[in-house]
Amino acid sequence: MKFLRAFCVYVFGGLSYGMLELLWRSETHISMFFVGGLCFLTIEIIERYRLFGGSIILQAPLCALCITAVELLSGLLVNRTMHLEVWDYSSLPLNLWGQICLPFSALWLCVSFPAEIAARGIRKYIFGDRLEKIRLLPKTEEEAA
Repeated sequence: MKFLRAFCVYVFGGLSYGMLELLWRSETHISMFFVGGLCFLTIEIIERYRLFGGSIILQAPLCALCITAVELLSGLLVNRTMHLEVWDYSSLPLNLWGQICLPFSALWLCVSFPAEIAARGIRKYIFGDRLEKIRLLPKTEEEAA
């Protein structure tokens, strides 16, 4: 069951990432399915384990950081090693080797909020998990006890 859950989350993330790319720049690449799947799987894990007391405001920057890290590693593989030239951020400010940049990291932060909510929706409506309410702030010590 754990494999089926991870597989469903991965496929949802891969398809969603591809759709976002199509909406954003009118094209995508098959490698983005794999990148998106890994990113969404990571977001689902962060959300499921309720890191930072389950605070969506504190979890979102971690999600954005993870997406940026996956984007860097996949960019080094897909663009630099395989020479597929799927994307190039070298013209954008504060970029690292043209593979990641601060403006897109900020975009990933914005995308992290609805992605966390989508991960919760999959857990509740597809797998029937019982979920705690979405928290903006982490649990206080009294609530945690």
